[in-house]
Amino acid sequence: MAKVEMINLKGEKVKDVTLNDSIWKTFNDIVLKKAIDLQLAAERQGTHKTKTRSEVSGGGRKPWKQKGTGRARAGSSRSPIWRGGGTVFGVTPRDYGFKMNKKERVLALKTALSYKLKNKELVIIDDIKLDSLKTKEIVNIMANLKLDGKTLFVTNEENENLYMATRNLGYAYAINSDEVNVYDITNADKLVLDEAALNQIEEVLK
Repeated sequence: MAKVEMINLKGEKVKDVTLNDSIWKTFNDIVLKKAIDLQLAAERQGTHKTKTRSEVSGGGRKPWKQKGTGRARAGSSRSPIWRGGGTVFGVTPRDYGFKMNKKERVLALKTALSYKLKNKELVIIDDIKLDSLKTKEIVNIMANLKLDGKTLFVTNEENENLYMATRNLGYAYAINSDEVNVYDITNADKLVLDEAALNQIEEVLK
């Protein structure tokens, strides 16, 4: 069982926390990549569209008579080989999402969390409560905790002050523990959990 220090917002050690190995020491890179691809694919609108020869305007009249001109026969000026004609096999609206089993989703989330622990990018805090919603307060806290790069804060309940304080920063984000996802975890340089969020995550994934 892995042990991690729990600290407070001043960076002082509070106690040691024992983590569940079945969650924090699970690795499967293939499933992890699949989960990231799924999440990114789901964000695509898929509204791209090209017009076929039946959809472009014009072309209703035969350009010239069938025989006697010496030119190749043509029935429409909107043929794909003509300038201004339709597109052959062009892109059409589609859904880029694909199916992923529940067990794979859980495994991918465990893998993302395990890499944070392995790479020493996991920080556990007893409680993340801010006195105000000012950005300056979270900046000072991050400086005390020596949090560099993109930081993802995860709390067990709605924390409006934390959300509002991080909203103006391009390198700090705050979500609830029930919103934890693979992409946000892997995209962050540091993962910060409060004790309640840690307990809930382990309870759900065990």
